[in-house]
Amino acid sequence: MPTPPLRLRPVFAAAFVAGSLDLVYIAAFWALRAAVPPQAIAQSVAAGWLGREAALAGGAPTVALGLATHYAIVFAMALAPALLAPRVPRLLAHPLRGGLAYGALLYLLMNVVVAPLSAANAPLPRPGWMQASHLLAHMLLVGVPCVWAARCARDADRCTWRPRRMRTARG
Repeated sequence: MPTPPLRLRPVFAAAFVAGSLDLVYIAAFWALRAAVPPQAIAQSVAAGWLGREAALAGGAPTVALGLATHYAIVFAMALAPALLAPRVPRLLAHPLRGGLAYGALLYLLMNVVVAPLSAANAPLPRPGWMQASHLLAHMLLVGVPCVWAARCARDADRCTWRPRRMRTARG
């Protein structure tokens, strides 16, 4: 069977939703934990390009750079499962399970590969509870929306949370 065409609207929607949920989570977390202002969250993303001191001193331009970078990364995260779907159909078969696994993989990639290679020079959060909290947030707020959108991007008829057998039995 030929691969259905990729629809980009769900991918863009997932990038916006997952990116926004991720930002709200981390901004709220650091606001409550250490009174960090929201703009510093975006600047910490820009620090990946500029280094920590330059990003924090850069004002509005580095906030904009951080937001643009964050949403570009999340767009790539949302696009990847849609592109991989023809080769890994199990990923989209159960969006919740696939999304949780995909979110965990993304968390590991971001913290073990991307962040250490960036100019930000930021270590993993130290306490285990903090790592668990960030991992769970990434699984639920990023992974699940990305995989669900990939399912929608590949097959509009399967753009639902219910497995196929439930949809055919109930209509």
